[in-house]
Amino acid sequence: MSAPVDILCIGSVLWDIIGRTPAHMAPGADVPGRITRLPGGVAMNLAMTFARFGLRPALLSALGRDAEGDDLVAAAQRLGLVTDHLYRSEDLPTDRYMAVEGANGLIAAIADAHSLEAAGAKILQPLGDGTLGREGAPWNGLIALDGNLTTGLLSDIARSPLFAAADLRVAPASPGKAERLLPLLPLANATLYVNLEEAGILCQTRFAAAPEAAAALLARGARRVLVTNGGGATADGAPEGVIAAEPPPVLVTRVTGAGDTFMAAHVVAVRRGADRTAALQAALDAAAQYVSGDIGS
Repeated sequence: MSAPVDILCIGSVLWDIIGRTPAHMAPGADVPGRITRLPGGVAMNLAMTFARFGLRPALLSALGRDAEGDDLVAAAQRLGLVTDHLYRSEDLPTDRYMAVEGANGLIAAIADAHSLEAAGAKILQPLGDGTLGREGAPWNGLIALDGNLTTGLLSDIARSPLFAAADLRVAPASPGKAERLLPLLPLANATLYVNLEEAGILCQTRFAAAPEAAAALLARGARRVLVTNGGGATADGAPEGVIAAEPPPVLVTRVTGAGDTFMAAHVVAVRRGADRTAALQAALDAAAQYVSGDIGS
């Protein structure tokens, strides 16, 4: 590597195409607003937030050798992200995510991460070929892993000695993909970041509050979990017990990427030596600033 890397961000790196309006939207609504194209995807959002906090993240993902892929690599490099280890496909297009947000939150979204899924284990090659790690000397630092990878690949990661020494920080890509994380749930070196709905999917039930969900995930074998609940209390579950805190009240101007900002801010706070209570509050404050628009995309 040309420079030290503080954390590996593995998963979706794509273009976010977001339509936002200050109006309240109902199904079928046609309203004025703004449409933007921004670097996105769970792994990308996490990496950008890590970089804002002064870390040097490296991306492991799949991009096409198309104009959109070239643009995305250039954007990532301008943000201070390491792109040397990206898998660039000759025949797969660069992935995209499309969402519509109104004053009443996320209205609808479609994630097209088919190229990432098709690339599969090719994106992990640097972890085994000696570039970032190898058998007998695996990567022993932080890894942020997102649930856009296939269930099969996530199962392989859970069993792989190449990930056994890492500090794994795991997030589902969406509630619809939360079940993909089940193989990672019992890993002693994994911390899961989920929302209330995703926690319910993993436990096959519904929860009224985050502390209840965190306790249930611990009972199912998780070592460490953080459960968010929108404007409600967020919980941190660990062997020492469950703690909770309320997010600061703010005017919400955007929601896409808020969970990724929470996770990244929490990882950074823990890395800097914050205790559980301080790390949880730091993550909630960062997420609140993001959704209010005080932190740039």
